[in-house]
Amino acid sequence: MMRESRSIVQIVNAERIVVLGWGRALLAQLAHPLVAAGVAEHSSFARDTWSAFRRFRATVNAMRALTFGSPEAARAAAARIIRTHDRVRGMLREPSGRFPAGTRYSAHDPDLLAWVHTTTVEATITAYERFVRVLTPEERDRYCREASAMEFWLGIPNGYLPRSWGEIEEKITRARREGTLAVTPLTRQLADSVLSPPHPWWLAPSVRVWRWLTIGLLPDWLRAAYGFSWSAHDDERFERYARAIRSLWSRLPALVRTWPEARSAQSLALPPDGMTSVGAPQ
Repeated sequence: MMRESRSIVQIVNAERIVVLGWGRALLAQLAHPLVAAGVAEHSSFARDTWSAFRRFRATVNAMRALTFGSPEAARAAAARIIRTHDRVRGMLREPSGRFPAGTRYSAHDPDLLAWVHTTTVEATITAYERFVRVLTPEERDRYCREASAMEFWLGIPNGYLPRSWGEIEEKITRARREGTLAVTPLTRQLADSVLSPPHPWWLAPSVRVWRWLTIGLLPDWLRAAYGFSWSAHDDERFERYARAIRSLWSRLPALVRTWPEARSAQSLALPPDGMTSVGAPQ
C-alpha cells in the first residue's frame, strides 16, 4: 500500500501507467519549433529500436530518481540531464512558425524548459486521471507546486514553472494564442517517430495500441493541428477502453502497478510545495 503521508507527486508518479501520457507530452513539446529543432538535430531516439528504448529507459530512470530517490540519486539524475542539455544548442535553418531563420535555441533556455515541464505535468495528470482516478482540484494544484522543485534541480530561475493547474492551462492557452506553436513537416516527421518508433515486427501490435492511445489522449486542438483523423465513434471507443483500463488497473497488486522505488521510498527527491530540498535555498 502507498503511504498517505507521501507527496502527491510520489502518489501519481508511482503508477507505471502514467507513462502512457508521455506521448501526449512529446507531441505538445514538438509543436514548439525550437524544441522540434533541438530534438531533430540532437536526439537519436528515431534512429533504431535500441536508441528509442535507451531514450525511454533514461527518461523513466530520471523520473524515478527525482521522485523517489535519495538526494544523492536525485542530484546525479539532474546532473545527467544538465550534461545532456549542454550539448543541445543551435539555430533554425529556416523559418518555423513565428520564429525566423537564424533564431537560436538552447536546452538551457528557461522558456523552453518551462514549456517541456508544463506539457509533461499536464500530460502526466491527464493520464493519471484517465487510467487511475480523478484528482481533486487541490491535488492537481499540489502536484504542480511540488513538481516546480525542478527549478532547483535544473537551475531554472525561480518562478518560471507553474505552481497551479490554472497556470498550466493558462500557459498552454497563451502559447496557442500567441502563435508560439506550429506543426510543421519536421514536427510531423518527429511525431511519427514518437507514435511509431522503430521496432521489430513482433512489437507491431503494441506499437499500434500505443499510437491509438496517444492520439486518443491528445486534446482536440493538438489532434487537429497534427491532422489526425478522429471521429465521435473513436471518442466513444476510447472512453470505453479507458474505463476498462481504469477498472482493471485498480484490481492489480501494487507489485504490478507501481515502481519498486515507490513501494520502498524513504525520502522525497521532489520536496513538498517545490520550495525546499537538501541543499536548496530555504
